[in-house]
Amino acid sequence: MPPPVEAAAPFGIAYREMTDADMPFVAALYATTRARELEASGWPEEMKAAFCDQQHRVQHAQYRATYEDAEWLIVERGGAPVGRLYIGSDADALLLIDISLVPEQRGAGLGGAIVTDVVALGRAAGRPVTLHVERLNPALRLYQRLGFRIEEESPIYLLMAWRPLAERS
Repeated sequence: MPPPVEAAAPFGIAYREMTDADMPFVAALYATTRARELEASGWPEEMKAAFCDQQHRVQHAQYRATYEDAEWLIVERGGAPVGRLYIGSDADALLLIDISLVPEQRGAGLGGAIVTDVVALGRAAGRPVTLHVERLNPALRLYQRLGFRIEEESPIYLLMAWRPLAERS
């Protein structure tokens, strides 16, 4: 079930199920999430493109294999795709597998509104919402503002969770 569109309603967004026809958009979106990192690589553009294509294919296959029952959603604004939202669940929690927005939609509150709506879905179900985020991802501050707390750390990723009030310590 997609999250409710409440906090994100002022942005005029809608969710729809991702299809195979969305793969070029999703691959291009993935490349934008790696652009800053690859700027410093010194690689030629064709090498960067090949790297992003390969990494996206691996990520997509891994997500699909690991989260078989997840919802694979395209975020649309004004009928045009502007992002992706992947949500799963396990016995313990809702899983915010991935949220990515096109660069033009970042930094204006849309991502925070979508995550707020995902938290509302968890709140309504009385379940925590978990996510993994890279330590250097600017969204880390957003997640902390929205009540997510670090639960596990690895050298690259942090496991964060938002928990209903009854579960918070």
